[in-house]
Amino acid sequence: MAMVVKNNMSAKNTLNQLDKNDKALAKSLKKVSSGMRINSAADDASGFSISEKMRTQMRSLDQDIDNAQTGNSMLKVAEGGLQSTVDILSTLKEKVINAANDTNTDADRATIQKELDQAVDQLDENANVQYNGKVMLDGSHNNQVVGKDGAGTKTTLVNEGLSPDTVEDDPVTDLKDSSGRSLGIQPDSKIEFSYVLKGKTYTTVLDPVRDTEFERMFSSSLSDPSDPNSHPDSNIIAMGFTDLVGYDRMGEPVPTVSGNKAMIFTAGMAGIDGQISGFTINVVNHDGTSNRTANSVLNNLEEVIRAEDPSPDNALVFQIGTKSNQAVKIGFSDMRATALGLKAKDGSTLNIGTQKNANAAISVLDLAMQKALNQQTTVGAMQSRLEYTTSNLTVASENTQSSESVIRDANMAKEMTEYTKNNVITQASQSMLAQANQNSSQVLSLLQ
Repeated sequence: MAMVVKNNMSAKNTLNQLDKNDKALAKSLKKVSSGMRINSAADDASGFSISEKMRTQMRSLDQDIDNAQTGNSMLKVAEGGLQSTVDILSTLKEKVINAANDTNTDADRATIQKELDQAVDQLDENANVQYNGKVMLDGSHNNQVVGKDGAGTKTTLVNEGLSPDTVEDDPVTDLKDSSGRSLGIQPDSKIEFSYVLKGKTYTTVLDPVRDTEFERMFSSSLSDPSDPNSHPDSNIIAMGFTDLVGYDRMGEPVPTVSGNKAMIFTAGMAGIDGQISGFTINVVNHDGTSNRTANSVLNNLEEVIRAEDPSPDNALVFQIGTKSNQAVKIGFSDMRATALGLKAKDGSTLNIGTQKNANAAISVLDLAMQKALNQQTTVGAMQSRLEYTTSNLTVASENTQSSESVIRDANMAKEMTEYTKNNVITQASQSMLAQANQNSSQVLSLLQ
């Protein structure tokens, strides 16, 4: 090798190699100290991009888990209010059954009425239960309600317990149950109909039955036996025999469950103002005794469509996905006393001052309980779903983190081996640079 002093190429080459080794050592040190194989896009551009997306996904999933858990907390608050409502309704039914017993005087019923009034007020308190400032059970967070022609929905009570062979013009005396057994209604029997509207009980009587056709059974009854024109007002309630129950909250037709025709009582007016909150039928034999068989079958009424006022879609939305519209919704029906049929909008409550009124009130409590239990079931089903959702999101987050770890985390054993190698090579390069620099000093011996 030529002996020069201006350009020490051996030292320069060694310096370049030392720089490379220093960079490799710095990268190894960064990986070992951070525990990650990819610390920046320069380490692995595609891997960095994929892992960053996964990290965003994990953060989103963790937030979804929080959303589901807080949603469940909200539902627990609503469930507490509903459970209190159910407890009150159970107590009220007990009181009303007591009031319907003629061992009580009207004064006793007046005392029970006071208890009922206080309990009804508490129902409104339960409906005002709040979570984070949101009132949940007052109908302000209901699903969309349109109904037919945008007027809301009508109370619709359905009885599918009659024989499928029943036709509209059958005499009432020929009515049979679903098993084909006669109800035992005689021409000299009478049928009493009681229904409750805005807390007031109305009664009409078909007396005697004679050969009245089934479809005219209710419309032929009279509220005043001395007035042949005192028939039930169809603008308040009407009876039909059809396979079309009515129209749901979206205005869609609702058929009977069996597909057969059924005895259907429909409120004449949509919305809570027209709500029929209770309906009972009492078949009385000519000797004054009740026809228990007929009463059991005819009173098997289910509220298939609940009376609701028109409402926009204010249902609560729980975001439980990482993409838009990956959410679940739940609407809370109006659980106030007015919507349950126990109070009129003018503030008057269900009256149980007489035996007949108390007896009619029993069906009111049954329908109110059905409304409360339907809402409680909806809340419970959503709680169960959110628990499954939380479990699923947790697993998804864990699996995503595991995938991100494969891409980005460093194999510490491998990286420590690489670090040790680079450290040794760097030290060797430093030693060799010192030797290369020493070579130039040998020129001095020629200049002596």
